[in-house]
This record gives sequence, C-alpha cells and structure tokens, in this order.
Amino acid sequence: MKKTKKEIVSYLAVKFSWLLILFLGKTGRINIVNKKYFLRVRSSGKPFIIVTWHGRMLVPIYIHRNLSIVAMVSEHGDGEMIAQTILRLGYKTVRGSTTRGGSRVVRKMLKVLKSGNNCAILPDGPNGPRHEFKMGAILIAQRSGAWLLPCTFSASKPIQLHSWDRFTLWRPFSKLQAVYGEPMAVPRKINPHELEQYRVEMEKRMNALVEEADATFRK
Repeated sequence: MKKTKKEIVSYLAVKFSWLLILFLGKTGRINIVNKKYFLRVRSSGKPFIIVTWHGRMLVPIYIHRNLSIVAMVSEHGDGEMIAQTILRLGYKTVRGSTTRGGSRVVRKMLKVLKSGNNCAILPDGPNGPRHEFKMGAILIAQRSGAWLLPCTFSASKPIQLHSWDRFTLWRPFSKLQAVYGEPMAVPRKINPHELEQYRVEMEKRMNALVEEADATFRK
C-alpha cells in the first residue's frame, strides 16, 4: 500500500510540476538582464552550456524551454521528476551526474556538444554542497570547446524550501529578475592547477550573479 501511495505522489508530481512552472512563469513579470550574453554565445558558432545552481533552476528552465537544450539530469533522488518535467517543456535529457558514473555521462555530453547541440548542467547537483561548482562542467567545456553561460534569478516574493539547495519558487504575479553572467571559455591545453583556477573563478562568478539578482529586491 505504501508503495502505491508513493507511486501516486510521484505520478502527480511529474504530471503537474511542468504545469506549475508554466503557470508561475506566465504569471511572473520577468525582466532579463544581460541577454546579450545569451545572444552572443548562440551566434558564436560554438555550442554552449547553461550553468545554474540547483536551487535557482526554475526561471532558467522556463526562459529556455522549447529550445531543444539537452540537460544533464541525475539518475537518483529527484532526478526522474526533473527529467519528466523538463521533457514536457521541450528539453532533451542525458541521465547521470559527474559524481556518479561520471566518465559515462561526460562522454555522452561531449557527444551531444560536438554534434552542435547546447546543454544545461546544475554544477552543484545532485546533492551539493550548495553553490559549490563541481569540476565536471569545467572538464566538459574544456574538452568540447563549449562556452559556459551562467544564469540565475531572484523573485520579489520568493518561496524558499527547507532543502539542501534552498530551492526557490515564487508567489504568482511576482517580479522576477533573470540574470545572465559573462560566458567563459576553458582553453583546451591547460594543466590541472589551471583547471582548478577556472573552476574557482566560475564558482565566484555564479555566486556574485546570485547576489546581483537578489540585490534587485533587497530593501
């Protein structure tokens, strides 16, 4: 009986979560800052990887829907619900994470990028630590030549869950500030120490971007 209830809850979550994202997105008043960075990478002739923190994924998911972006989604935890949700919003998925079966999913993502498709990665997922940029996305960008394009958001009336990632939603009709950061390219021929420097730099940029977005609604 417990299993049946769990299956019902999972089914309802998958069935309605994408509709919730559409409802919140369409009723939200979204202002997009630095869209020039998105337009720059899209017209560059090179693929790009949208990177956003796990807890700030909803607006990036909404504004990039129906672009056939390939998202890396974990095979564990809430991964199945996320995968089924974003498929309904016009994404494609590669299942796995760079911390679990990492080499396999990296190869899949490299194949996707080298075929000219664009991707999305949550670099602090699937289980944190929160706002810590893991090396996987850096390695994928280095080996594929893809841009790393940071994106985040903040809301005037946020709803923040008590989860490890402080997952953020918002009340309907909130003002929303979506912010792109400057894209980063990772050189092909660099040593491990330099790779770590790029990882740290991107982590700093993304945390600064969150601060910039949050400052919009801070009194």
